Amino acid sequence: MGVSWKGSISFGLIFIPISLQIATSEEKIGFNMLHKDCKHRIHYKKVCEHCLEEVKQNEIVKGYQYEEDKYVVFNEQDFEKIKTPKDKSINIEQFVNLDEIDTIFYDKTYYVVPTGGERAFELLKRALIETKKVGIAKTVLGTKESLVALRMSGDKLVLNKMFFLSEIRSVQYPILNIEVNQAEVNLAKQLIENMTSRFQPEIYRDEYIEKIKKAVKQKIEGRKITVTEELPDNNIINLMEALQESVRKTETPTL
Repeated sequence: MGVSWKGSISFGLIFIPISLQIATSEEKIGFNMLHKDCKHRIHYKKVCEHCLEEVKQNEIVKGYQYEEDKYVVFNEQDFEKIKTPKDKSINIEQFVNLDEIDTIFYDKTYYVVPTGGERAFELLKRALIETKKVGIAKTVLGTKESLVALRMSGDKLVLNKMFFLSEIRSVQYPILNIEVNQAEVNLAKQLIENMTSRFQPEIYRDEYIEKIKKAVKQKIEGRKITVTEELPDNNIINLMEALQESVRKTETPTL
């Protein structure tokens, strides 16, 4: 697993050198863009709009437009010069209760790995477990300042990049004057209880990607894509009837 970032964690006068390693990867099937007629690859070229010539990756720089057709150029050294020692470390500013953070704020997840100060690292982990707290900090990852949360996931310390409040979009819901009676609420609660069990991530898998893999194999072998037919759900219009039938289906049979 590659190292994504090297720096340190500090809280109070405690200093812990660490590295961050990406905790997740997305499984997906790669498809190429082809010309419909001849089935050859489509390639995209980076072309300078002034020179009308193809530009290689090592010839590309970052520029900020301050007037029409006028830019100031930044390279990686410029971005590093801007960073202060504080920007290169994760300074925990406060601790909060885990349940106070709406999950909408969470973005990418990293494993936090100590590169020194192992005793202090274990101390931080133990304290987070026993207090059930999350450390909130700011740091610069790449060229962007990020709000981050340090929390325990099982026996591992993880860092979640977080969105700033200004990055969370609001949505306007229409005002609905709908009355829900208590009998319906009680059935909904019973349905939730019937469907409640311990979270077992190992029982979930990406079934759609498995169907794509199967379809790719069928195409390679010159066969038609076959799809397993699924029985349609019962078309129950009445909400109360739907709740009652759902509760019945999810009840644990008594011996």
